[in-house]
Amino acid sequence: MNSRQNIFIFSLIIILLTPGWSVFASEKSPGNLYALSAVLMDGDSGRVLYQKSGNTPRPNASTTKVMTCILALENGKGDDYVKVSANAVSQPEVRLGLSIGEQYYLEDLLYSLMLQSHNDSAVAIAECIGGSVDNFSAMMNAKAKEIGCKNTHFVTPNGLDAENSGGSHHTTAEDLALIMRYAIHNDVFLKITQTEEYSFSDLSKKRHFSLHNTNALLHMTDGVLAGKTGYTGDAGYCYVCACQKDNKTFIIALLGAGWPDHKNYKWHDTLELLNYGNSNYEYRSFWQEPELSYIPVENGILNDFGAGSSVYTGGQISVSDNEKNRQILISSDDRLQYQIRLKEHLSAPVRRGEQIGQIIYFLNDNKFFSCPILATENIQKNTFTHCAELVFKNFFH
Repeated sequence: MNSRQNIFIFSLIIILLTPGWSVFASEKSPGNLYALSAVLMDGDSGRVLYQKSGNTPRPNASTTKVMTCILALENGKGDDYVKVSANAVSQPEVRLGLSIGEQYYLEDLLYSLMLQSHNDSAVAIAECIGGSVDNFSAMMNAKAKEIGCKNTHFVTPNGLDAENSGGSHHTTAEDLALIMRYAIHNDVFLKITQTEEYSFSDLSKKRHFSLHNTNALLHMTDGVLAGKTGYTGDAGYCYVCACQKDNKTFIIALLGAGWPDHKNYKWHDTLELLNYGNSNYEYRSFWQEPELSYIPVENGILNDFGAGSSVYTGGQISVSDNEKNRQILISSDDRLQYQIRLKEHLSAPVRRGEQIGQIIYFLNDNKFFSCPILATENIQKNTFTHCAELVFKNFFH
């Protein structure tokens, strides 16, 4: 490592020593959960606040339909015609009861998909958007990777237990939470999932349907943004939801939350996680204005000082007021610290605005924010020509 690359690292733990950071009680965990896998995620940052086997792959049943809905919204139009195939009609319960050759508006089938989890509607939507279930599944897996899922493989658009050459249909609680976090940024998705009653007809107006939203959490607590239940024999009861409490957005994902006769376990776990998140996490500012040391500049000349003079440059943090005022969701148990990383010394020339270091913020040892430190001075290189010019100026003027 050469002299220009040497870095001096200054670390200072803050927040825990700052008055006012213990104003809310701390519960170390949300208590006993029935689910085999569970995640509580900050909807703003995507940070996992609590997890129980959150990265264990498991079948996830009809929570899959969150992805199906999003792909339809992003790749179709509400007034697109959906023609029902024999494959769609052949799907097992729960079904809307579609018949071969019928046509529906895509938007109407999305309500069927999300409010009452109809498996035939899911396949009809997939064939409309992807041309086939296989093509649509490939779209689902590509979208999962784009969102940031690390251990997800979708085979069916309705979440029924299945497998193909890529493996069995599965996700993880953390990946499922990421998918819901992505979905709630779509206004039409929110409109559909918050609707309690919906009626529609096929295009011929010969058949009429009335739907009721089966997401019971809508009546258990306020601030519910979206939710999707699911059940298969392999997956057990599953659930994923997004809730907003006091401007805090929480995503909850549960896999394997009981089997018959325990369909209410998922509601118990969801409310426990919501209470834990709301009681333990608050938005706080993370920025602390640091003091920066001066850095010596080798072979440099500042203004009219000649050789032999000590030359230094200061540093200025390049950060916007919006970033300084940004708040993050943390608990009293979280460790927030920053490091100032400055070069030990520089070699002239140095340009004002040149990066000479950076400040990095860590939350529980995970980097979450950084910004550069810039030189505040223009410092010329001490050359023979420059020395001669100084001599001429000092002795002949």
